[in-house]
Amino acid sequence: MCSTMTDLAEKLYKEQTLSKRELTELFNCDTDTAERLRSLAEKVRIENYGCDIYVRGLIEFSNYCKRDCLYCGIRRSNQNCERYRLSFDEIMECCDEGYNLGFRTFVLQSGEDPYYDDDKICEIITAIKSKYPDCALTLSIGEKSYDSYKRFYDCGADRYLLRHETANKAHYEKLHTKSQSFENRIRCLKDLKQIGYQTGCGFMVGSPYQTDECLAEDLLFIKDFNPHMVGIGPFISHKDTVFKDHPNGPVELTLKLLSIIRLMLPKVLLPATTALATIDPRGREKGIMAGANVVMPNLSPVSVRKKYQIYDNKICTGDESAMCKNCLDLRVKSVGCKIVTSRGDSKNV
Repeated sequence: MCSTMTDLAEKLYKEQTLSKRELTELFNCDTDTAERLRSLAEKVRIENYGCDIYVRGLIEFSNYCKRDCLYCGIRRSNQNCERYRLSFDEIMECCDEGYNLGFRTFVLQSGEDPYYDDDKICEIITAIKSKYPDCALTLSIGEKSYDSYKRFYDCGADRYLLRHETANKAHYEKLHTKSQSFENRIRCLKDLKQIGYQTGCGFMVGSPYQTDECLAEDLLFIKDFNPHMVGIGPFISHKDTVFKDHPNGPVELTLKLLSIIRLMLPKVLLPATTALATIDPRGREKGIMAGANVVMPNLSPVSVRKKYQIYDNKICTGDESAMCKNCLDLRVKSVGCKIVTSRGDSKNV
C-alpha cells in the first residue's frame, strides 16, 4: 500500500491530475507519502515562485451580512454579533498604514452588506487606485450581478476572491439556507473570470457533511476552473451557529490538500490561511512548507477585529499591523523563505 500511495504522489507530480478515486485514496495516505507530497509541492512552489511569500493587507470593512450561511459567525441571524462598518476615511487610513509598511496589495473583505452599494464600492476602488496606482486591489464581498462585477473591474479592481465552498450541490445546500443557490455561486465565479479578474475560489476542509468524495469533487472542479488563486483552510466552528458543536477541520488533511493543489496547479497563488494558524500555532509555517506562497495579515483597526468573527478564537485580533507583519516576517524566515511586498500577481494565466 505504501508504494502504491507513493506512486500516486509521483503520478500527480508528473501529470498534474488524478482521478476521483485516486484522490480519495491519497487523502488517507500514510505519513511517508504525506511527506513525499509535501516535498514535491515545496519543490514545485520553488520552481515557480522561488522562496518568495507574498503578503496581502486585509481590510475587513464591514461585518453586516444579508446572508445566513449556517456555519458563519457574522450570519444575519446571529443576534450576538456586534456589527460595525468602516467609513470611507477609515478604509483609506488602513491603506495608508499598509502602504507605509510596504504592502502593495490590499484585500477589501466584508459580509454581503447592502449599505455598500455599487456607487460606494466604486468610490472606494477609485480612491485607492488613484492614490496607490502601483498597488493591486482585491475584493471579497460576495455574490453580485455580472454588471456589478464589471463595474468594479472597470473602476480598477484587479482580483476577486469568492470561495465556491463545495463543488457538490447537495453538500452546498446543507451549509446554506434556501435563499442561496449553488448554481448562482458557480455563475458568479464564471462571470468574474470572464470579465478578466484574477479570480480566486476555495473551500473549507472538514466542513459539516463533507466526505472524501466531496473533497475530490472540489479538487477536480478547481483543476477544471483553473483559477488564479485558491483559498482553503480548516473549518472552525462558531459558538452562535447551527454547527457550534461540529469538530474543527483536521490540520494534516488541510496540509495534504494544499500540497495536492500546488501539484495540480503549479503556478497558482495559494495562501497559508489565518484559519490554519488559528488551530495550529505553526499553521502558517506548515502551510508554506506544504506549498503555500501567500499570507494575509490584518490591516483593519484593532478596535473592530474581534467583531469580524466568522469562526471562534481567530488569532491576531489584538496586534497592531506593524507587529503582525514583523511576526509574519520572522515566521516565514524560519522556514527558509522571505516576505515579498510587491503586487505578486498570479502566474497561473
